[in-house]
Amino acid sequence: QVQLVESGGGLVQPGGSLRLSCAASGSIFRINAMGWYRQAPGKQRELVAAITSGGSTDYADSVKGRFTISRDNAKKTVYLQMNSLKPEDTAVYYCNIKGTLWTGGFDSWGQGTQVTVSS
Repeated sequence: QVQLVESGGGLVQPGGSLRLSCAASGSIFRINAMGWYRQAPGKQRELVAAITSGGSTDYADSVKGRFTISRDNAKKTVYLQMNSLKPEDTAVYYCNIKGTLWTGGFDSWGQGTQVTVSS
């Protein structure tokens, strides 16, 4: 009932920037928390950044000062601006959105977008 479509991944050199987007669609009544996770090969999925409905943000220590999460409630979209990218940022990035439908709550994931940082 809720679809998330991610975009913005790709190949970038160390020190470069990328901006990820994740747009939600469906019969959504309210969006609460929005976040970005990543999973590198052989590693567990980890939280990268999160933003509440009130705009409070939280970041993994490894990305603080380099990544910025933001949201556009009217567009039902969450963004992740990634600057000063490092090879260790290479992973599949997933967005996660929690909220309520007219029929109940939802907790949905995007399909994932590959980010590769390499020279």
